[in-house]
Amino acid sequence: MIRTGRARTVVAATAVLISLTAAGCSKNAGGSDSSNSAGSSAAPVALAGSVTFNQTNLAKLDAALKSALAGKDLSKADIAMVVNVAADYWKAGQVGFLKGCSDLGIAKSKCTYFAPANGKLTEQNSELETLRSQGVTGYSISAIDPTSAAGTIHSDVQKGINVLAIDSPLPGTDAASLYLGTPNYTAGFQAGTAMKQVLGGKGKVAILVGSLTASNATQRIAGFEAALKGTKITVAQKVNDNLQASTATSDAETILANNPDVNGLYGVFSYDGPALAQAVTSAGKTASVHIVSDDSDAQTLKFIKSGVISGTVVQMPYQQGYTGAYLLAAEKVLGKAKTMAIVKPYLEKDGSTLSSGVGLVTKSDLSAYQSLQSKLGIG
Repeated sequence: MIRTGRARTVVAATAVLISLTAAGCSKNAGGSDSSNSAGSSAAPVALAGSVTFNQTNLAKLDAALKSALAGKDLSKADIAMVVNVAADYWKAGQVGFLKGCSDLGIAKSKCTYFAPANGKLTEQNSELETLRSQGVTGYSISAIDPTSAAGTIHSDVQKGINVLAIDSPLPGTDAASLYLGTPNYTAGFQAGTAMKQVLGGKGKVAILVGSLTASNATQRIAGFEAALKGTKITVAQKVNDNLQASTATSDAETILANNPDVNGLYGVFSYDGPALAQAVTSAGKTASVHIVSDDSDAQTLKFIKSGVISGTVVQMPYQQGYTGAYLLAAEKVLGKAKTMAIVKPYLEKDGSTLSSGVGLVTKSDLSAYQSLQSKLGIG
């Protein structure tokens, strides 16, 4: 867990941390291929990636919000970013959030970042209670359990606390009107398209994910499956690893051992990519089992470079943190209605999604993506 702000910094070790952008446990980027690996596989296809996100659009929004806030008293803004697990994926979000606060001139003690060490609902709820007791005026949240969060969010909004959904939308709650993050169905569709290409349109895949109920997970999986329609690729299993990288690895090992015809694995949460790569490497099936993942942990990028992971669909958690700080400050100072009036021209067609962009990193554009990370101070 990492908590920053209010003159406090707490770092709790977690077994699920990997290295740069949501958790994993693999330490090996190599491994021998096995020409005798079970399961058929199409010849590998070189994927064409894209590292163009929505920075230009969001930069315009940030500028508009900052202009509206110019000359206003921000001393009463007391904001927080609360994510779903202490993972490398969220380090970029933390950097963005604190940079946003700094650029707005909000005191560091009034900007709190919190990541539950074990991805437990009790941890997240406990932090929210602490924030309330300390007078938080607004928080962004990647809710661990959107259903159980509904009541809490309703209570907070009734008390005048602004709540912003990030990473995963919160439909059916008082925070449903604005979601800052990846259009998850689009991200899943991009992952499915990549899988379709690397498998040559035929095969059997398994999906591993940290939650089968979180809306970001269900939307990504729906998009992934939609992209496979009309092909000869079937989804053999969907397995919940409960936000645990070690569980994802053991689940993948079991799948590969019991299903020799599985030739594709899709890792939906960020730690899943390295976890699956570790399992495939240990099984000696890097030549016959193709992995498509989400997000860009440092270990994921190493496996991209070595060819163990074919491609990874990437988000922009930095922008979720940075623009999230601007939105929470604006809602406190300008009010919800005025803030939404500024935001409206930048929303997607659904009228509630403020996209932080979607990209696909492959071996061919890995260098360009790493350069972008460095420019943002997260490389």
